[in-house]
Amino acid sequence: MESIGRYLKGMREAHGMSVEEIARATRIPISSIEHIEGDHFDDLPAEVFVRGFLRSYARAVQVSVDDVLARYTASRRVSLVTPIPLSAPQGRKSSGRRVGVAIAFVLLLILFTVAISIVLRPRGQGIPRELSNTTPSTSSASFLG
Repeated sequence: MESIGRYLKGMREAHGMSVEEIARATRIPISSIEHIEGDHFDDLPAEVFVRGFLRSYARAVQVSVDDVLARYTASRRVSLVTPIPLSAPQGRKSSGRRVGVAIAFVLLLILFTVAISIVLRPRGQGIPRELSNTTPSTSSASFLG
């Protein structure tokens, strides 16, 4: 079976297109097209970009995208691996986090209670008795004479 790079190069030449024309049509850098045609896929960016480049190249030379990707996968023997989602271990960390949330909730409740008690405290009880019992007429009289 012909390599994917040689296959695409042959299709490009059959359409009478230069590397520069493919680069303009696909917006793939010329160096990346040269890597594709030379089957130097390890010199290209991540796998997702390689597959995108191959799709664009296949459309530009009017060949089946599925055929090109199938040839590429067969030549690379790439196995698709589904990543395992990262989750917190079920155990000590989970219960420790719950305790932390409970402590934070209790502290917030205490702060809220203190704030409400300060705001709703009756006024005038914090004034010394001497000041609260004086009237304006007696206090001005004591200064005069």
